[in-house]
Amino acid sequence: MKQHLSALLVIVAASALPLSVQAAGNVSATDRAFVAMVSQGGMFEVKAGQLAAEQGNTQDIKDQGATEAHDHQLVGDKLSSIANGAGIPVANSLNATFQKKLDDLKALSGSAFDTAYLNSMDDIHNKDGAAFAKEATSGTNPDLRAFAAETHRIVVRHLGELHAKP
Repeated sequence: MKQHLSALLVIVAASALPLSVQAAGNVSATDRAFVAMVSQGGMFEVKAGQLAAEQGNTQDIKDQGATEAHDHQLVGDKLSSIANGAGIPVANSLNATFQKKLDDLKALSGSAFDTAYLNSMDDIHNKDGAAFAKEATSGTNPDLRAFAAETHRIVVRHLGELHAKP
């Protein structure tokens, strides 16, 4: 009986292996690059948004920062969940490029901060928006495609809010 149970466990474990390999195999290099790019951009938007909420010169910038931080934290959590399920690692800290951008923002104050923040958010939303639109139509992983389509709408909304600022 013990041998049959052991053999059954080996068969069950072996049959589950192709499923995990298949899930990870349903991810292209383009999907991996998408996750790497937008996860960094999203982390930056959360941190820069938190900074703007604290350091913004106007209430509009403080409010926009709080919105960015909130929305992109939710988006980042969802992306991490999907990516982890697909076997794609997600960094948990900013790369050197985004850390420098954040450090540059931290060094500013007053209207110079507000202007730099808005320019930075406009730039990152345009780049990430294009990446979300592309992934939504040409990604190989269906969960990432659906996520990209849903998130692209958020990015477009944020761009509208950013362009409405004086």
